[in-house]
Formats: sequence, structure tokens, C-alpha cells
Amino acid sequence: MDLSTPPPDLYGRPRADTFFRFLTAFGDRYSPALGGPLLRRNPRRPFSRPTEALQLVVTARRRVAADVVELTLADPSGGPLPGWQPGAHLRLTLPSGRERHYSLCGDPADPADQADPAGSAERSGYRIAVRRLPDGGGGSAEIHDTLHPGTRLTARRPRNGFAFCAEPAVLFLAGGIGITPLLPMVREARRNGLDWHLVHTGRSADTLPFAAELRALDPARVHLRTDDEHGGPPTGTELLAHAPRGAAVYCCGPAPMLTAVQRALDASPAASLHFERFGAAPVTDGEPFTVRLGADGPELPVPADRSALDVLREARPDLPYSCKQGFCGTCEVRLLAGAPDHRDRRLTPERRADGALLPCVSRAAAGETLVLDL
Repeated sequence: MDLSTPPPDLYGRPRADTFFRFLTAFGDRYSPALGGPLLRRNPRRPFSRPTEALQLVVTARRRVAADVVELTLADPSGGPLPGWQPGAHLRLTLPSGRERHYSLCGDPADPADQADPAGSAERSGYRIAVRRLPDGGGGSAEIHDTLHPGTRLTARRPRNGFAFCAEPAVLFLAGGIGITPLLPMVREARRNGLDWHLVHTGRSADTLPFAAELRALDPARVHLRTDDEHGGPPTGTELLAHAPRGAAVYCCGPAPMLTAVQRALDASPAASLHFERFGAAPVTDGEPFTVRLGADGPELPVPADRSALDVLREARPDLPYSCKQGFCGTCEVRLLAGAPDHRDRRLTPERRADGALLPCVSRAAAGETLVLDL
């Protein structure tokens, strides 16, 4: 990674200069039409076309920790795959039709993973690691039980919502399977000679994926910390004590870990925090409202501390979902009536006006009823 350039966008494309990106967006929105109304789009910019789904096959499978399997995915014909950057994830469509997001945990700069070691931006394989969740939505169990070498599935191109900015000093904090997006970042930091440290926490040694692989990177900079050896989970202060002065912190783990780190950040040597959650953030500012299934269907109360998606799935268990964080769009439903509070990061104003709604994060004012086409 060239440290003089900003991190790429969600699809791995280099980001444009901030000023010119703003200038382009301003021109696209406000270009006048010779005395007429404002244009809705810049006519010089071509319409974007949706990218085709990737066809993948499982080529290898191995156990990397208790209840964690690593899969290697490749093009069935042996062709190259789109490149990616540390922090990127794949949106997989499993054989059952479920869609789930999994972080890429390989090395995008490893010549062994490249179709062209001389500098191609494409790879011949992706690596993901998945922990079985007994109380999950079935995606992890399906992967553990049915995905073996030879299994076919599809995926969207890698996207990156957790980009690594390669600051000079970095602390990586991983909780259990949260090591998956951080492992490529650690390799990148090591390759570029950054001042980095990693703390990987878990219940016990056998629950820590890639422990041997991490130790091999630099035993002096890798700290494996287990609850059973230390009498419980670490505090945020304990975790951040490993940060170099002025470091950027990259954290991925369970909600209690993220909360502890956020609360201890101001009193720590670290200067900034980047994080990725395992799932949806807890609802802390919600109001109770109601969703109705169809114009004449049943009404379901949504408590202040629960999402509409969770309530809807109790009545419609087959309702699809994936990220639960408002960026993938899998759970999209159509709004027939009501005034929603859109909180997603995916839908455009035009799509919202047309009735699209993501119930995983969107809510409504107290006492409001949202009528959904379900």
C-alpha cells in the first residue's frame, strides 16, 4: 500500500482528492439547464451498471480454532478474482439462499494469492473464517455443515467499509473471530514498517483463530490474552495500554469489548478509534412504534430497545437479512404508509421516497404505525 495515498473506496477503487470529489458532487447536483430547472444528474456521467455476481467454489477447508473453519474460495474455471484491500468483506449467497457478510482474512499482497505475481490487482483465491453460532440465524451452521470442497456459491465483489488508513502507529484489538478483518491489516502494517501492536482476546487459547500464524508475524508485537488465564475479560484500559503514543486503534469484537474501548479511549495514549461490529449496535435512542403487515394485516408493537426486523422475523421467520446494520439492503421491504425515520447507509433519497425501507435499523416516532407490504 502506498502510504501517501488515501485508502480505497468500498469497491477497492482509489479515492479521489477530497476537494475535487466535493466539487464534482456539487456540479452533478446543481448544473443548471439553460434557464430551466436543476438537472437531477450530470449528463456527462454514464449510468452505473450493477456488477455481475461472482461464481465461486470452495477449494479448501480447515479448522483454525474451536468451532471456527476457514474456507478458501476460487473461480470454478481457475480465473482471477477482483482485488481487495485490508478490511474488505464478501457478501456470500449460500446454497440455501441466505446472504451473509464475511471478512476476507487472506493477504491481498501475497504473491501466492495473485494471478499475476508481477503486480496484477486480481487474485486466484479468497479466504474467510466463520465461527459456528448456535443461536445465530443459520448462516454459520450452514457453512459448517454443508460447505465442503467442491461446493458452489455466489458472492458480490469485495467491499470495504472498514478501510485501513496505515497510520504510522497502530494498535489492533481483536475479540475472537474479530481477528478476520484485522489480520490483513496487521500484515500490511508489518510490510510497511509501521509501529504496530496486536492484542487478540478470547475465552481460552483454543478459541483464538490463527494464533500460530499471528505469533509468526512478530512475537514481540502480538499479545494473545485469554479470559481463563486472567480471571475474566480485559478492561478497555488494559487493552489500550498497549497503544503507542498517538496511535490509531482498529477494533473488531463483541459489543462489550467495543463499549469498554470507547469509554477508555480519552484517557489512553491512543489518538483515534476505528471499529467494526459483529452485528447491529444496541438501540439506545429508540421510541416504541408499530408495524402493520399489509393494509389489513396484524399490528406488531416494536419496543424502544428492539429493531423492527427482529419483531418482523418473529412473525415471518423467512424474512431475509444479513448485516443488520443498514448497509447491505438484504432485508429491504416496501413501505405502504407511515412516516419512517430512515437510519440506513444504503438507500438513496429517491428510493426512500419510492417506499424502500430497511427495518434492521429504521424506526419511527413514538406511537407511529408503519404499514409494510408483507
